[in-house]
Amino acid sequence: MPPTEFARIPRGTESSKWRRPSAALWVVAGVAGLGFLVALEVVARHYGMPGPITNQAKEVIFAPRSGPLLYASMALMMVVLTWRERFIALGVAAGIDVALLLGRLAVGAKVVPGHSFGSGALWVMLGCVVIAVTRRTGRDRVLLLKGVGLGLLLVAGRKAGDAWLLITSKTRPLVLDQYVAAADHALGDPSWLMGRVVRATGPVGTHLLDWVYIQLAVFAVCVALYQLRNVAAEGRFPSHHVVRTFLAIGLLGPGIYMLFPVVGPVFTYGSGAFGTGGGHWALAQLWPDTPPPFTAPRQMPYDSITPRNCMPSLHTAWATVIFIHSRKGPRFLRYAGTFWLVATLSATLGFGYHYGADLVAGVVFALTVEAGMRALAHGWDRSATRLVAHGVTVFAALLVSYRYLPTRMAEYPWVFGPLIILAMLSVIYAYVRTTRGWEPVGVDASTGASTDAATGASADAATGASTDAATETATDAATDVVTATVTRTGPNPVGPTIPEQARGSREQMEDPAGHR
Repeated sequence: MPPTEFARIPRGTESSKWRRPSAALWVVAGVAGLGFLVALEVVARHYGMPGPITNQAKEVIFAPRSGPLLYASMALMMVVLTWRERFIALGVAAGIDVALLLGRLAVGAKVVPGHSFGSGALWVMLGCVVIAVTRRTGRDRVLLLKGVGLGLLLVAGRKAGDAWLLITSKTRPLVLDQYVAAADHALGDPSWLMGRVVRATGPVGTHLLDWVYIQLAVFAVCVALYQLRNVAAEGRFPSHHVVRTFLAIGLLGPGIYMLFPVVGPVFTYGSGAFGTGGGHWALAQLWPDTPPPFTAPRQMPYDSITPRNCMPSLHTAWATVIFIHSRKGPRFLRYAGTFWLVATLSATLGFGYHYGADLVAGVVFALTVEAGMRALAHGWDRSATRLVAHGVTVFAALLVSYRYLPTRMAEYPWVFGPLIILAMLSVIYAYVRTTRGWEPVGVDASTGASTDAATGASADAATGASTDAATETATDAATDVVTATVTRTGPNPVGPTIPEQARGSREQMEDPAGHR
């Protein structure tokens, strides 16, 4: 057997060794995610409310609460399909939605405007699971299941988030709004300022900001579609994209809500929102006209309905991550990412959902999580450890200062205000400086998979061309030598002839290291 055959065996074995931990990791992640959803379902049932699994199952037949998100999730799944399959999937989803809508109208079911579609997209995603199991094999099956899993994860994340919010309102009867409001004096009470600005824009500005705020996840899918546009052609996902960080923020953020329960200025100092809060639960009707007076902060009781979802601002964190990932896109996507970030920050403050201190913590939280996710894709090294440790330290320092130093922060705003901003800027600078070194020259981080694939294909083509040229040249030279030798001396009856030796040399030259 030629030596080149032995060179192929270890590589295949090594590849299979690397695949087994990857498959095991996917299984562990799937089991952990399912267990997490089951735990949320049990806790929600304990408080007399349906959990994420029940709510998702209802949307197969009943009108879903978020049709745009379901169609955005289906679009995320369709990155693994061909264009023909995408059009078929979209047509089937629309047809199912029309049929279900007619059925609901026929039985007299209540149809709420804006909540009459989306079930068709869910049906299509579930149908793709059946197709992957029964009609696909090998890598095609794995790729389709990954696409469906990515789409369903976005929907499940939304349902899990709703359950988390319910749990925070039931398990945290006391809130820390007075502490954050006092600390917010160091930043100039930006929520009160933006509240008056948004009110001055009238109904047009209010409705625009409200739409941007609600459809944040849909725009995240738009950015993801650009990053994943080559998945179907390449047969694999890039090592890092916006959905990974988006889901990680949604998973980790509510845990901090439990540690630092805050409801927001419109609930504590205003009339409430979404039909909750305000009234006798509010300290006073001050937002957004009059900043709260400086008093010694204390914990205060609040109702068992309003979520404690202010610290940190996850809308700010998500908008920051979307902004980061849109930087590698075309001009329109970059402009849209900037607009979404500015509009989201304006909405969170202008509607009274958050204090300024929440937004600072949200930016630091987003960059820390994004750094960790990028480090996992890039390869964890010392620079990644320093960056994540820096982010965690600053984030923890912010929470501790909001909780235990709000009086000092309110008394010396010209000291603590700049310190808060400088702490946030230090994380931004560290993130930009460190991650810039992780990007190879000429590689687009947002489309790493496609760039890597193109580079690899080009390298293979160049290597193959060079090898073929060298082989042809060497073969022609050897043939000339053989012809001349045989003409002069005749064949060699003892050992291998020169043409045989030349053929052996050609085999080695064609595959000198076991591959071309």
